[in-house]
Amino acid sequence: MTGCSSNNPPPPDTMPPTAPGGLTATAASTRQINLSWTASTDNVGVTGYKVERCSGAACSNFAQVATPTTTTFNDTGLTASTSYSYRVRATDAAGNLSTFSNISSATTPTGSISVTITPVRGGATISQSVNFSVSLQNDVSAAGVTWTASGGTFSTQGKTTATFVAPNSTGNVTITATSVADPTKSASATIGVTDLTGVLTWRNDNTRAGANQKEYALTPALVRMATFGKLFSCPVDGAVYAAPLWAANLTIGGGTHNVVFIATAHDTVYAFDADNTACQTYWQKSLLGNNETFLSSTDVGTDDINPDIGIVGTSAIDGAKTTLYVVSKSKTSGTTCTPAASCHQRLHALNLADGSEKFNGPVDISASVPGIGDGTSGGMVAFDALKENQRPALTLLNGVVYIAWASHGDQGPYHGWIMGYNATNVTQQVAKYNSTPDGGLGGIWQSGGGLASDATGNLYCVTGNGTFDGTFPPVSGSDDYGDSVLRLSTASGVSLADFFTPHDQNTLSGNDTDLGSGGVVVLPDQSGGGPVHLLFISSKSGKIYLIDRDNMGKFNMTADQVVQEFVAAGGGFWSTPAFWQNTMYAGGSGNTIDAWPFSHNTQGQFDASTSSSSPTGYGFPGASPEVSASGASNGIVWAIDSSQYGPPAQTNPGAAVLHAYDATNLATELWNSTQGTGNGAGNAVKFTVPTVANGKVYVGTRTEIDVYGLLPN
Repeated sequence: MTGCSSNNPPPPDTMPPTAPGGLTATAASTRQINLSWTASTDNVGVTGYKVERCSGAACSNFAQVATPTTTTFNDTGLTASTSYSYRVRATDAAGNLSTFSNISSATTPTGSISVTITPVRGGATISQSVNFSVSLQNDVSAAGVTWTASGGTFSTQGKTTATFVAPNSTGNVTITATSVADPTKSASATIGVTDLTGVLTWRNDNTRAGANQKEYALTPALVRMATFGKLFSCPVDGAVYAAPLWAANLTIGGGTHNVVFIATAHDTVYAFDADNTACQTYWQKSLLGNNETFLSSTDVGTDDINPDIGIVGTSAIDGAKTTLYVVSKSKTSGTTCTPAASCHQRLHALNLADGSEKFNGPVDISASVPGIGDGTSGGMVAFDALKENQRPALTLLNGVVYIAWASHGDQGPYHGWIMGYNATNVTQQVAKYNSTPDGGLGGIWQSGGGLASDATGNLYCVTGNGTFDGTFPPVSGSDDYGDSVLRLSTASGVSLADFFTPHDQNTLSGNDTDLGSGGVVVLPDQSGGGPVHLLFISSKSGKIYLIDRDNMGKFNMTADQVVQEFVAAGGGFWSTPAFWQNTMYAGGSGNTIDAWPFSHNTQGQFDASTSSSSPTGYGFPGASPEVSASGASNGIVWAIDSSQYGPPAQTNPGAAVLHAYDATNLATELWNSTQGTGNGAGNAVKFTVPTVANGKVYVGTRTEIDVYGLLPN
């Protein structure tokens, strides 16, 4: 019949797919075997596969365990140390089944996967990169890990390594590495992220309170034997009297790094990577001129600094972190530094990136003021580069570098000097002040502490033994301020704005129990009873003087006109207390470190008794403590026992000892460097203070800079 279409259905599909080929079974973990095979073909199309498994050696009781649609399958939930065999066949839409593939077997390993991460703890600055690595046990397929973090990002992620980039916010971040083969297994690290930009001056800032409140990595729970210790040491060429300074995220050495700056008594400045255990040195700069060397204790006639004298005062770094200011002391080689023309003190302005000189530096320091005091000539008192000891830390304030001096021991003639130099052109001397122009002595030692300043631009210092006949305002013949606390205006050069001198100054001077053995601490503004603006000093007599900055009390021969004074150390102070959370931490010579609460009562004074004390005492010269904290919490008091600093106190110098105490209870010593093995520091240097930054503590010694911190494992 023509013209009609056929309605006969197509014949049924009875052709099976081809058998899968090349089946391989690979153990991925103690609980997983991964399968892969070559795809089957079919005249219509393969729709999937059927995977069968049996367990045990030479097993034959296969049972279907999966129906994947691709040519791979990961079989999980298995038993460790067990042999498994597999076969696979394909199916099409009509339900036709291929013949089975080859049989492939694998044995799950013994023991479960374990993940170990390094470092497991540490610190990071904002945006700092931290490299992590993992070690995996029983990851037989080398599947590696996946990386996650509770904050921040990763710039790279690999199977066993990753580079983490810290967030732009402070606090703790958790980094987790999770096994790909067994997601139930992972390891985590905790990083404390700080926005501290630097420790750019002695004891953190110009208040000299000695508190770094931006420390998130170091906590009382982690500063323990199991988790804290010595990380590395970097050798240097001379004793480190100057406190280490630290700057975050510097562009240096072809990258961005945290850097610690070290200055030595051999007139050398080093820039070390602050985090690198290989002691990466970005630059090293000698500040000696041609045919010059550093001085010796023989040159100055005393062994107060022994045996070499070069850079002694702590340098200062500007807030933009581009320039380091430091004073060197040197002499023409082969001379004994006499006449004075062969002896030099110079102010240097060093580029932080490479150590090169900036701002027309260096400049030879010189000055003279009218007076008839010790060493006068022609009615002028001149600065003596040999006799004057640049011991106090430098102070940067409102674009001026302020430098202060005392003497080497009591080798005269000498005076207390302060000079100021333009920070952007160090050839311009913009201020000079002599504490005893018509008398003598009155040096500014402060055990290495820098001049303090307040928010209005006043400078504060304390002088040692010397002539006192001062009045206010000062006039010729009544302008000598030995044993006094000075407030100095910087409105036009440096000039006396107020002062305090104890009523028993003459006795203190006669007994060599002068005020100037410790530095000035400017307290935060007070809102309770008593004066708003306060400062305190410590002294050789063991007294703490609490003084109203707005009305310092001047001199009263009957009684001191101060807010409070009390004996806080029986052995006297050659150190500066710290202040944190309304508590003063004071470490006198031969005394424990004690905590003295400050009460916001009607008088605004310190309590009459201590709230806690360290379990151990400190020999001469005591300790200037530092506090690290994350704001108002996790306070730790750090102190260096430098009593074994060598001549003249000891015949044979010994190691510095770093101590850490719980700031809320000093009786709880968290850790010290005599514990365990490998934690000892180099030989001690007197009056040294620790520098705490970004999870690490830096300690200067006679031969090296020692770096302590959270152990990476």
